[in-house]
Amino acid sequence: MAENQSKAAALRPSRPRAFWAWGAATALLAFVLDQATKWWVLTDLMNPPQVIPITPFFNLVLGRNRGVTFGLLAADHPAAPWLLSSMALVIIVVLLVWMVRDRRPGVAASLGFIVGGALGNVVDRMRHGAVTDFLDFHAAGYHWPAFNLADTAIFVGVALLLLTSGRIEPAGAGTTDPVLRAEP
Repeated sequence: MAENQSKAAALRPSRPRAFWAWGAATALLAFVLDQATKWWVLTDLMNPPQVIPITPFFNLVLGRNRGVTFGLLAADHPAAPWLLSSMALVIIVVLLVWMVRDRRPGVAASLGFIVGGALGNVVDRMRHGAVTDFLDFHAAGYHWPAFNLADTAIFVGVALLLLTSGRIEPAGAGTTDPVLRAEP
C-alpha cells in the first residue's frame, strides 16, 4: 500500500512546478495580448497613423519609444535596440529563476505579468527598432506618455508583487527550501 502511495506521489506534479506553470501561463497571456493588440494597431487601426479620440481623456495614437520607461535611454544608434533588449533578457532570466524558486502563486503570477510584458517589448525592439505605444491618456492639456499592454502588464505585475511578496505565509507554506520546512 505504501508503495502505491509513493508511486502516486511521484506522478503528481510538485508544488513548485504548479506555481511555475501559473507564472508561465500569466506570462504567455500578457505576451499574446500585447502582441495581438500591437499587430492590430499597426496593420489596421493606425494605417494611416492618426489620433482616434475615444473619451474626453483617452485617445488611441501611434507612438514609437526607442528607450525604456518614459523614453529614458532613447537613442537612434543602431545598437540601442540590441543593448536594451539584452538588458531586458538578463532581467527576464533573473525573474524566471525567482519564479521557479518561489512557491507562492501570487508571486509567480506577478512575475509572469512582468516577464510577459518585458518579452513583448523585446520582440517590438527586435522587429521594429522601437516599442509600439498606442494608449494615450490626458487631462487638462497634459498627456501621460503613450504606452501599450506590455507596459500595463509590467505595471500590474510590479503592483501585485508589492502586494503579494509582503504577505506572511503560514509556517513552512512559502518557504522555498524544503530543508527549512517542518515535515509532519
